[in-house]
Amino acid sequence: MASGMMIEGKWITDRNKLDKGSNFNETPTTFHHRVTADGSSGFKAKAGRYHLYVSLSCPWAHRTLIMRELKGLNDAISVSIVDPIMTDLGWMFTEAPAAIPDWVNHTQYLQDIYLKADPKYTGRVTVPVLWDKQTQTIINNESREIMRMFDVEFEELATQKIDLYPRYLQQEIDRTIDAIYLPINAGVYRSGFAREQVAYENAVTELFESLDHWETVLSKQRYLCGVQLTEADICMFVTLYRFDSVYYGHFKCNLRRIIDYPNLWNYLLDLYQCPEFKATCNLDYTKRSYYMSMTDINPNQIVPKGPIIDFDQCHDRDRFAKVPVAIAPYSQSYL
Repeated sequence: MASGMMIEGKWITDRNKLDKGSNFNETPTTFHHRVTADGSSGFKAKAGRYHLYVSLSCPWAHRTLIMRELKGLNDAISVSIVDPIMTDLGWMFTEAPAAIPDWVNHTQYLQDIYLKADPKYTGRVTVPVLWDKQTQTIINNESREIMRMFDVEFEELATQKIDLYPRYLQQEIDRTIDAIYLPINAGVYRSGFAREQVAYENAVTELFESLDHWETVLSKQRYLCGVQLTEADICMFVTLYRFDSVYYGHFKCNLRRIIDYPNLWNYLLDLYQCPEFKATCNLDYTKRSYYMSMTDINPNQIVPKGPIIDFDQCHDRDRFAKVPVAIAPYSQSYL
């Protein structure tokens, strides 16, 4: 969800969103420094040192917020939330409902954060961004890596002792995250931004074939990797949560809704009703962001009133075994 990009420190209209085949092209992220528990990377996990920049509408940023909640890192890692509506200059910091201004660097636009880290920056200006207050630079802007750092490297600072990347499941978790990324997480965007019929049909076909596969998997077990909640479930949740209200109509992913899949739908309800997941969800913000920011797809910026979705209705996932985890009440809500 970026309308522009930087080239040699100058903001331009993004001409890199679509490749020559009219498929959605996600430009690789640029910053890949690592925070480590022992500081061997040069960036030590320390309470109060790091700041997270996010949008509540972005599924990739949403991953990091959920992990921050699940691990109980709210007091250790501060956060800013951009305005839901992207401007011609990209993400903006305002005092709109659910937004949190940039009180760390006191900038107006997210692009200013990138320029502060690299005055000659070339690349997309995306969320999430993990910022180091001590060295005044961007540590990382890759959601999967930030999520993993919060899960593993910040363990000593976590107030909620839950392991979402257990040693015995690590290979399976990584395989699953890889398996759902292209057809599902990116697949909705590949469908929505397609400029040719064949590109759209290829993407939407792969998307629903993958959803069909995971519907079958979830008919036999509670979570994607078995009996335990893992990082893979966070990665799946952020797409499923937005599907019926945004991707089904806005991105033309309309062969079926998630509510039409008995297992995927009840799995979504199960995850949403975990307080730490629910605390990071704001459907009004999310819908306004997609429908009002992507004017190439929705030029009149009309935000649909529906569908009416009850994420709090009873689910049937208790019929499956799961590994019990003790999680304290969440401390922050983005509703």
